[in-house]
Amino acid sequence: MLRQSNEKITALYERLSRDDELQGDSNSIVNQKKMLEDYARNNGFKNLVHFTDDGFSGTNFERPGWKRLMAEMEQGKVSTIIVKDMSRVGRDYLRVGMYTEEFFKAGIRFIAVNDNVDSDNGDNDFTPFRNIMNEWTARDTSRKIRAVFRARAMEGKRISPSTPYGYLRDPQDKQKWIVDVEAAEVVQRIFRLVIEGYGVYQISDILTADKVLIPSVHWERIGADNQRHKHYQDPYRWRGGVVAKILERMEYMGHTVAFKTHTASYKDKRSKATAPEERVIFENTHEPIIDPETWRNAQRLRRTVRKPAKQEKPSRLTGLLYCADCGAKMTHDRSIDKRPGRSAKNEYYCSSYRTQTRSCTMHFIRVPVVETLILNALREVSAFARANKQEFIRLVTDSTSMRQDKTAKQQRKKLTAYRKRSNELDTIIRKLYEDNLSGKLSDKRFEKLSGDYEREQEELEQTIERIQSEIDNLEKQTVNADRFLDLVDRYTDFEELTTPMLNEFVEKVVVHERVKGSRYTTTQKVDIYFNFVGLVELPGEKNNVDPDSSALQKSVSKKAMKAYAPFKQYLEQQSASTIRLTISGIERIIGSKLTATAYKYRTYWYPQKNRPLGCVIFNAGYDIQKLDLERQLILLKRAEG
Repeated sequence: MLRQSNEKITALYERLSRDDELQGDSNSIVNQKKMLEDYARNNGFKNLVHFTDDGFSGTNFERPGWKRLMAEMEQGKVSTIIVKDMSRVGRDYLRVGMYTEEFFKAGIRFIAVNDNVDSDNGDNDFTPFRNIMNEWTARDTSRKIRAVFRARAMEGKRISPSTPYGYLRDPQDKQKWIVDVEAAEVVQRIFRLVIEGYGVYQISDILTADKVLIPSVHWERIGADNQRHKHYQDPYRWRGGVVAKILERMEYMGHTVAFKTHTASYKDKRSKATAPEERVIFENTHEPIIDPETWRNAQRLRRTVRKPAKQEKPSRLTGLLYCADCGAKMTHDRSIDKRPGRSAKNEYYCSSYRTQTRSCTMHFIRVPVVETLILNALREVSAFARANKQEFIRLVTDSTSMRQDKTAKQQRKKLTAYRKRSNELDTIIRKLYEDNLSGKLSDKRFEKLSGDYEREQEELEQTIERIQSEIDNLEKQTVNADRFLDLVDRYTDFEELTTPMLNEFVEKVVVHERVKGSRYTTTQKVDIYFNFVGLVELPGEKNNVDPDSSALQKSVSKKAMKAYAPFKQYLEQQSASTIRLTISGIERIIGSKLTATAYKYRTYWYPQKNRPLGCVIFNAGYDIQKLDLERQLILLKRAEG
């Protein structure tokens, strides 16, 4: 038997995975060490050094003991490597083959005792097959373990050893979760802060400032067995990512969620998030910390992207306002008008209009107007609900049912038309194909036409799927007036519209386009949908904005009134329903020249602030019917009523 130099070591490598532990004591680290030491001494090997990986899978080569052994080999310090069998090196036959080839190139003797492999005796033809069998064993073991875990999860049993922050395992029953009161209060506070309009990073800063212990430190302090991170610099430094994960967990509603993560292969230990539709949810398996409506509101608020202007808070209405015509969300405008006397804007427009596509109209509305409407609606609906509970329940149930039936009927009509068109496209594409085969249609023309029709059909299929989903959702929707009444009872008054009140009560606000009325007035319908009950239409109620109808007279300064008094008297003396005037004629009546603005800008002649002549015309009972600045002609018409 060849003897080695004292300068190099004999590496004895042992590995044991959790799967190997199930096969008995023969694979234990202690037994492997004893076996390898006996073999080395009996065969005259010296300078024995152990390299051990306890609890590491054979498909994972990022093992600390193995990496230390490879580092020693690269430095030329290893003359021989001895293992119990080939499976101790690994259970990936390609990687094992690569490493044994590296041993050969480095002049290292490799011995697998139980497999009768010794590189000094030449190639063993059966070694590659052993490596393949070892990999099959790993794959089969992984498949069996996955099947066991899946079966347990499908029975509603918990397969994860950890519990979410806010819960602890019951010492008497490891499958049962009990509420960790101290942590649960923090979880509830986090959800409350979201409802109040705070973002995850703002919440993390608040918890840090209030010196709330982070989850790892809390678990360490109470001696919980699910402590994950033992190394931390600041026990109070909350991270936005931690807050975000807490807000995402459905477990706080009392549900068990199985299969949240998965691995692509038994060779890859990295976990990946499972698609939401592939997860399995068991409802009401433990005591909830958060009610479902609060959880859903928190998810909606987190999905809403708010982009505040510089040094400005984002609008709390963002994500709630929708265009009544195209269904798009409305965009908040806080841009600054740099013209003298102008203030910063605070208004919403339809996002389709704002993107300059002009596929929709403006649907302009100011923030103070929307908030006033919401507060007034809340006052009226809550007062009616408190005073007439049974009538309120009947009212919202009947109106919601009628509205759902009407919407479903419209959607089914669209669905029928789209399906008919899709079937027509099938016939057209089939005929194009036949014409191409017969030579009536060239290949180039066929590719262009069929491509256009196939794109149209693909878009139709997506639309059909979306509409069918909307119809299915309508059938599932239910009215929960009792939940709305409970919410009303939680508030003692509605004097001011607070952010929590807005987020808890309002589902969405649908803004219609303005409709022109008489005397430069407009009306605008605004539908306010409440959580649990939807759109509530009380007897005699109309959600309309009428910004100008109350202004029967426009204010004019005393100085302007004195200057335009002759023109005011002239208009009051007229009996005709229409009056035709020229700018020079008006100047003769008032006895002085008008400013250059009167000749250049149409707005000069309409009743607005700082437009005194337009206000005089309005107050005299006349409206501008026609205005031609190029010819300097004005046609006035007496207002009706």
